[in-house]
Amino acid sequence: MPESPPSAIKDFIAGGFGGSCTVVVGHPLDTIKVRLQTQPTPGPGEKLLYAGTLDCALKTVRNEGFLGLYKGMAAPLVGVTPMFAVCFLGFGIGKKLQQKHPEEKLTAVQLFNAGMLSGVFTTAIMTPGERIKCLLQVQAAGTGPKLYNGPMDVVKVLYKEGGIRSIYKGTCATLLRDVPASGMYFMTYEWLKRMLSPVGKEGELSPLRTIVAGGCAGMFNWLVAIGPDVLKSRLQTAPEGTYPNGIRSVFVEIMRTEGPKALFKGAAPVMIRAFPANAACFLGYEMAIKFLNYIAPNL
Repeated sequence: MPESPPSAIKDFIAGGFGGSCTVVVGHPLDTIKVRLQTQPTPGPGEKLLYAGTLDCALKTVRNEGFLGLYKGMAAPLVGVTPMFAVCFLGFGIGKKLQQKHPEEKLTAVQLFNAGMLSGVFTTAIMTPGERIKCLLQVQAAGTGPKLYNGPMDVVKVLYKEGGIRSIYKGTCATLLRDVPASGMYFMTYEWLKRMLSPVGKEGELSPLRTIVAGGCAGMFNWLVAIGPDVLKSRLQTAPEGTYPNGIRSVFVEIMRTEGPKALFKGAAPVMIRAFPANAACFLGYEMAIKFLNYIAPNL
């Protein structure tokens, strides 16, 4: 018999733990991704600041030390526990809303819909966390004035400049990225979970199979998210007034100055990061669910 679906409380707790695992494993490549996406366009005869993923990693470590790859991690680490907790909670709610009974199998489209709901749920937490993280990541040590001393300083400066609206700059861009990407994320994981489960033990995966399913889900998530993520990163790190029409202005400028290929900037570190980071997320989630079922079976 397959295990009963976890309760909302267990989804919430286990999702938070899985999210923490994601940040610890994936943040260095996320830093590289953001720096590649937001590096200035070179003038005539000038070279790009970073030639690619490896060059960005080497320059960051050389100029800032290994911990430079973890710049801005405090914001997502503090925000990721509630964010992923809400993400998995939203997915669980999305599934329950479509089920006629708790054991009903959902179709791929229904799983996608449930995943999209989770993306809506997380936006309120994700947007300010992403804004703070990106600003700290692009603030390279020793290159120009240091604007922020840490996550709380970013919040103070942004609030002083434009209030809550400035802190939540990029909300629509975050929704554009996370709603369809979350749908793809959870649909892929649940489908692979069914495919990889041993006969007669549907939904029960070994740690290795969980890593495979979670890692692949992360890669499919970013296949959908990478374009909107470039737009979001540009918008959230630009000085106030740079893009008067928000994400539309970012898109128009990128198409005019760099072309469609620019929407895939940072794709290499994203895809390299996607597998281990999301494998860690789902492995952490599944381990936490098993632990919670053991210590509190009736929760």
